[in-house]
Amino acid sequence: MKKLKCLVVDDEKLARDLIRENIEKLPFLEFVASVKNAFEAMEELEKNPIDLIFLDIQMPGMLGTTFLSTLKSKPMVIFVTAYDNYAVESYDLEVVDYLVKPVGMERFTKAAYKALSQSQRDSIAQGQKPESRTVDTSDHFFVHVEYALVKVMIKEITHIEGMKDYVKIFTTSAERPILTKLTLKALEEKLIDKGFLRVHRSYIVQTNKIEAIKNNYLHIGIHRIPVSQNHLDKLTSILRFLDKT
Repeated sequence: MKKLKCLVVDDEKLARDLIRENIEKLPFLEFVASVKNAFEAMEELEKNPIDLIFLDIQMPGMLGTTFLSTLKSKPMVIFVTAYDNYAVESYDLEVVDYLVKPVGMERFTKAAYKALSQSQRDSIAQGQKPESRTVDTSDHFFVHVEYALVKVMIKEITHIEGMKDYVKIFTTSAERPILTKLTLKALEEKLIDKGFLRVHRSYIVQTNKIEAIKNNYLHIGIHRIPVSQNHLDKLTSILRFLDKT
């Protein structure tokens, strides 16, 4: 798979280093260089072919938006900024995405995948043969666990438990749940059309993993999961429907 060559432009060293770390965690991105202002970015673009720029906006000497508008041949751009008041202008500049600092790994990954998809669409539009190996995320997703990205196969998930800003993802392939900093709502939106159902304020389950329901609890293997009364009717209706299909 062809990697997207990336340039990081930010006047803060810590921000540059964090973005570089995120780039190096994704297999379809390749870090090329990081620079601290628009003028150094211009020099870098003359030296190296760049597919994707992670670009700050508020920088000394020249704003990132001004720098982007001066480019005749524009790479793809993802704005990474501490300010949200440039969002409207960014759409006029046709950037791939607009990230507001601090940026979590999940949000960063989502933006990177958008750039990859755009690159593949552009290749097809230009008559180039698409890569034989493409990234298909329909059956999996990645979560940030400590200092690594961990792949989660959707079909292996039995249930998910929410704990404020963290979730535990229980799977058939691991003895221990995967603990990651995400909200239950974010995962519910990701899995809503893949056979999962919210059964309690703290639990999402994969319906085809349910083995029994008794006294407002459902059973999946050794796990006994509470079902809220307002979710119980919906759950039993879905299970009856699935039983008939």
